[in-house]
Amino acid sequence: MRTAALFLRSLLFTIVMTVATVVWACVCFLAAPFPYRTRFFVTSRWNVFIIWCARVICGIRYQVKGYENLPPQPAILLSKHQSAWETIFMLPNMKRPLVYVFKKEILYIPFFGWGMALLRMIPIDRSKGKRAFAHVVKVGKARLADGMSIIMFPEGTRIPVGQKGQYKSGGTRLAIETGAAVVPIAHNSGECWPKNSFIKRPGLITVSIGKPISPENHTPDSLMQEVENWIESEMRVISPHAYSGT
Repeated sequence: MRTAALFLRSLLFTIVMTVATVVWACVCFLAAPFPYRTRFFVTSRWNVFIIWCARVICGIRYQVKGYENLPPQPAILLSKHQSAWETIFMLPNMKRPLVYVFKKEILYIPFFGWGMALLRMIPIDRSKGKRAFAHVVKVGKARLADGMSIIMFPEGTRIPVGQKGQYKSGGTRLAIETGAAVVPIAHNSGECWPKNSFIKRPGLITVSIGKPISPENHTPDSLMQEVENWIESEMRVISPHAYSGT
């Protein structure tokens, strides 16, 4: 019975999210001629609505620890990646407008990608290798200068709860190139919204924000090691049951 209820709630959530995406994309197109702050606000209301629906329909609640650690100046946020939930949640819930670094193919997703194209994100062509990173540095400097923070997922892909992916140093290389501080973020969203799972499970997601780390006197690898150490240690605080066998 419980499985059937979870399925029905997840189905309702998926239907609502799909309809909302189509409607919001049309609204975003109407907002396209307005200044960027207006476009960002209008677009990010989709995120607010979806997170609200996840709570009301699926019972996915959240709490944020360490919000005061977000610096007043633009920074590079380096987050654990377990689910689609955090990619939706982060955009409207940090202190500054966020810029995502993502593969350009996302822009081709009907409605969702079209809405993303109206924002000042950093889509990249991974096939271009070093030139792709040079593009990230060039555009990233401009976005930071405009007062935006940049968010990246150093593991690159969604990793199941209790596991660790390979932390790549692109975010810390960008920090050293720009002089921006990095902010590590841990969370356990995969416990409620698992990777590639249709079923959404009720529960409490904890988002824990660490203190900013200066790139000064660091190499990209040493800075990423400090970020990785903090995130993985904090994950054992957030989800101790997932690491009980390690």
